[in-house]
Amino acid sequence: MDNLELSRAFSRANPVLSRYNPLGRILFFDDFDYGINGWCELIGNHVMGNLDTVRPIMADFRPPQLSSCSFFDIGTHGSVDGTYALKLATRPRRNHMATAIKRFTSSGLGPVQLEAYFTFKSEVVFAAGRSGETSSWDGNVDPSLWDFGDFAISNDICEGADGARYHCVLRYMNTDVEGNLVQKWLYKTSVQQTTKIQLQQGTTGPTDYHTQHPEDWVELPGGHHPLCYNEVPTKINWHYLRWVFDTKTRSMVELQVGEHTMDLRSVPVPRFDHSYENIESLLNFILDVRTHRDVRNFFYLDSILVSADW
Repeated sequence: MDNLELSRAFSRANPVLSRYNPLGRILFFDDFDYGINGWCELIGNHVMGNLDTVRPIMADFRPPQLSSCSFFDIGTHGSVDGTYALKLATRPRRNHMATAIKRFTSSGLGPVQLEAYFTFKSEVVFAAGRSGETSSWDGNVDPSLWDFGDFAISNDICEGADGARYHCVLRYMNTDVEGNLVQKWLYKTSVQQTTKIQLQQGTTGPTDYHTQHPEDWVELPGGHHPLCYNEVPTKINWHYLRWVFDTKTRSMVELQVGEHTMDLRSVPVPRFDHSYENIESLLNFILDVRTHRDVRNFFYLDSILVSADW
C-alpha cells in the first residue's frame, strides 16, 4: 500500500472524513461546528490605515459568519452533521457581493484539491409573482430560483517577485444579470484589477470583481449543470464539490460537483504581466456570492477540506 492509499484508508475509517477523497497530504480541514477556522472578509489594500482608499468594488464586501441555517417555517435546519455552517450573505442590493478568504502559503508545487459540501439560497420575500418566469407557484418550481445570482470558488497564487501571479476562478451562474435562468459553470478570460493596476492606470475600477470587464467569462466544457434548489426557498440540499488545480503547471485540472465532472486542463488561466513583491508562496482560497436583484443571496458551506500532493 503506497502513501496515498494509506492516507485514504485512514480517511475512510473516520466517519467525518470518509465523505471526502483527499490527496496525499491534508493541508487543513475546516468543520464549522468548531468555529470560523480562519475564513475572514476580503478587503482591498489601504494606505496608512485609511479605509477610504480601499477600492470601491471591495469597500462593502460582507464577511462570513456562522449560521445554523434557520428559516421562518422550520426553524433550525443545521449543517450536514452538526449545527453550524459558514454563511456568506449579500446585502439586498443588486450586484452586491459577500466574500470569504483563507490566507495560506504553499510549501511545495503540485496538485492542490479543495473539497466542500455547499448549498445556496435566495432570501424569502413575501410577494407573490414578483420574480421568476411564472406569476404563481406550481407546487414544484419556486419563483425564488430566479432571485439567486451566482457564486464562485477561486484562489490567489503568487510565486514571488520573480514568479507568476494568477487567480484560478470558477463561477456558477444561476441567473444572468437580466434575470434569465442560466445554470452554467464559467471561467474567466482576464486578470483581476488589483490595487496596483488601478493606481497605475488611474481608473475607477471594474464592475466585476474577478475580471477587467463583465463579459470576460466563458462557459466551461460541459458547463451546463442545473443544481438542486428544491421546491421552496427554505429547503436546502447539500452538494459535494471537488476542485483540483496544479501550482506546478499553473493550471486547473478538474471540477466535480455531485455526479458531474468537468475536465479543466484545456481551460486557460490568465496571468498578470508584472511582478508582485511581499507575497511569496501565496496560496489563498476565496469564496463569494453575488446577487443580481435587490434580494439577499446566501451561500453556505458545511465544511471544507484542502489537500495536496507535495
